[in-house]
Amino acid sequence: MKISTKGRYALRLMLDLALNNTGEYITIKTIAARQEISEKYLEQIISLLNRAGYVKSVRGAQGGYRLAKEPVEYTIGMILRLTEGSLYPIDCLENDAECNRQSGCATREVWQELYDAICSVVDHITLQDLVDKQLNNVPYDFMI
Repeated sequence: MKISTKGRYALRLMLDLALNNTGEYITIKTIAARQEISEKYLEQIISLLNRAGYVKSVRGAQGGYRLAKEPVEYTIGMILRLTEGSLYPIDCLENDAECNRQSGCATREVWQELYDAICSVVDHITLQDLVDKQLNNVPYDFMI
């Protein structure tokens, strides 16, 4: 599994909003400058985050974006699933996937364990954990 720039940039964008979470709205231009990411690309990503209710937006001179909830309420898994879709390493693990080899496939367990390991990481690290790590070099507060 490889996370695309869309997923990586969405996480950086959300982290930027969390690190600068003063209650005020932040422009895409400001985030793009801090993160050294194209404004146009961030506009596409923020639109997705906005539609999902992860961020709030205000238009106008004092407009911009801010987190819709507290950073502790977002997991890395939530953000990646929104931007990347499924985190399954192979298609046959998806609920509706049909595979005629599924019942006798010895490798399916390997892929399931890989998926479980991925989820145990991304679903237990919150945006707040990343904020703490960024600001204080605090280790993650979870067990893998």
